[in-house]
Amino acid sequence: MAARVVLIVGAGPGVGASVARRFAREGYDVGLVARSSEALVTLTDELAAAGIRAGWAAADIADAAALTTAVHRLTAELGRVDVLHFNPSVFRAADPLELSAEELLEDVRVGAAALLTAVQAARPAMTRGARVTVTGSMAADHPSHAACSLGVQKAAVRNLVLSLDAALAPEGVRATSLTIMGVLAPGTPFAPERVADALYAAATTPDEQWRTEVAFDG
Repeated sequence: MAARVVLIVGAGPGVGASVARRFAREGYDVGLVARSSEALVTLTDELAAAGIRAGWAAADIADAAALTTAVHRLTAELGRVDVLHFNPSVFRAADPLELSAEELLEDVRVGAAALLTAVQAARPAMTRGARVTVTGSMAADHPSHAACSLGVQKAAVRNLVLSLDAALAPEGVRATSLTIMGVLAPGTPFAPERVADALYAAATTPDEQWRTEVAFDG
């Protein structure tokens, strides 16, 4: 039987890398997408040293064509997608009196719209039982005006998860957003490793207990 595969879009050094390690411990092969090829090589080498089959593809997540190509390359290499984890967001220090409409749309393209691209590109490789998980944030409900685009991104991506779950459920594929109710920081209840544990638990929830949003309060 082929190994299960987790594909992580936005595989940075924090939550993204922790999700890769968490699923790898459960025997998943790992696909990684991010902008920095250097960071991807480092993480892939780490996983390979632990005996984990891993592949990577560098792409600008805001570029739909580039992201689609990256996802297709990894699904061809790894053969399937059992869990698609979407992690990107943009932190821009600008309040709503400073932020331009163009900047807001740029940020939403990364933090929300790219989820559409990733799911549509991965869908042919996702069979019944596959899952879509998203790193959410309490900023969706309690935004900081000093970085207002983050709240818009997180509210938008959570809303999109609701629609994706409804559209994918007839195929046996479910989607959920993990709302992190605190500030990510190493050595705290909101350390990336603990978030990764919560995401793994969410992804492995049976259909009869499925929720489209899970609150993680540390």
